[in-house]
Amino acid sequence: MTSPLTFDALKEQAASGVIDTVLVCFVDMQGRLMGKRFHVSNFLESGHEETHCCNYLLATDLEMATPDGYASTSWSQGYGDYVMKPDLTTLWPVPWLEGTAMVLCDILDHHSHAPVSHAPRQVLKKQIARAESMGLTPKMATELEFFIFKKPLDEMRAEGYRDLTTLGPYNEDYHILQTTKEEHVMRPLRNHLYAAGIPIENSKGEAEVGQEELNIKYAEALLCADHHTIAKHATKEIAWQQGHSASFLPKWHQDRVGSASHVHMSLWQGTENAFQGDGAHGMSDLMRHFMAGLIAYAPDCTYFFAPYINSYKRFAKGTFAPTKTAWSVDNRTAGFRLCGADTKAVRVECRIPGSDINPYLTQAALLAAGLKGIEDKLTLADAATGDLYEDDSVPEIPRTLRAATETLRGSSMLRAAIGDDVIDHYTRAAEWEQEEFDRIVTDWEVARGFEKA
Repeated sequence: MTSPLTFDALKEQAASGVIDTVLVCFVDMQGRLMGKRFHVSNFLESGHEETHCCNYLLATDLEMATPDGYASTSWSQGYGDYVMKPDLTTLWPVPWLEGTAMVLCDILDHHSHAPVSHAPRQVLKKQIARAESMGLTPKMATELEFFIFKKPLDEMRAEGYRDLTTLGPYNEDYHILQTTKEEHVMRPLRNHLYAAGIPIENSKGEAEVGQEELNIKYAEALLCADHHTIAKHATKEIAWQQGHSASFLPKWHQDRVGSASHVHMSLWQGTENAFQGDGAHGMSDLMRHFMAGLIAYAPDCTYFFAPYINSYKRFAKGTFAPTKTAWSVDNRTAGFRLCGADTKAVRVECRIPGSDINPYLTQAALLAAGLKGIEDKLTLADAATGDLYEDDSVPEIPRTLRAATETLRGSSMLRAAIGDDVIDHYTRAAEWEQEEFDRIVTDWEVARGFEKA
């Protein structure tokens, strides 16, 4: 397996003509890669030190609009620059693009060169540092679920996304025959990512028509988020190269199961899993406190699990999208599932997040909640059993973006852990998403009421 590039290896590959382009990227609020394409000679000369971007790029929506209401940037402030500082430990080859490498950047203030607090990588780094101050190393893995559609993106956009036909014609959960028909997308995806240094484990058909899942090995939290972001980007590009479309929209049709991004997590002390202990199911007291924090503060964190209007359409009974703030042992109707019980791999899986997450923000919120549980030695309730969709005694997460926004705004836990300025920033992002939706007249409203109202 190819390791991420070293700077010296990049020099060698540039000299031999193997690499001529470097994607200098950062992760925006939506979890997308933004940045510039450098000729490798200029990157080696100066671009590896820093480059610049407009600071509006961390205050936009999915459409790249520039909403008002952000403290960090605005028309009145003139939209200045940020510094993009390449993290040279994140140099990767990009085998699906000819002659190309990639590096991820941290975002710094243009004047002070201090880290920008609301930049997603920085939000996660802050919680990792908090864990490390307690002698703990967070490790995580995310599952990427998505749909593959027959037509390419440009054609679907021109048609108004109305003829949405998936590449697969039936539920393909673990289905080898049907997923063979999608191997012209999935095989290069697995192989290119593996060659880039992303430790791909496998792909599989998921529990819906035309749905796939990609799984990546467990890693330290920041690396996990980097892997997720690059893999999601590659999925879209490689599907496009093959004449198809890949979508991470959580709920593309009301009659179809949505797409999730489950997050597995544990805390380590050196080479030992600090979640392993002699308690029930092989859990340590530390793990029990951590899980109690996850459950207690799941409502506070919901915006970071479900950041858009569409995210909440995924939460429906009988669809494996849990909404209840309880934990279980290997029960997929609970928001949190104990995995690897009584083994060295004991961990907790959060099943609430959708496929549209920004992994840095999701992981940061989970760490903030779990670490607060450790600090306060919160007590973990007994595991839930049975069909939690039908259990009215178990609290739910907020079920709409409007409700999640208010919970985020009022979260003293997240404000203490992540910072008032960051929570205010993402609260404004949530408000804007709601405002944009509220002003739109949807096709459903027209069809329902045009004649009958």
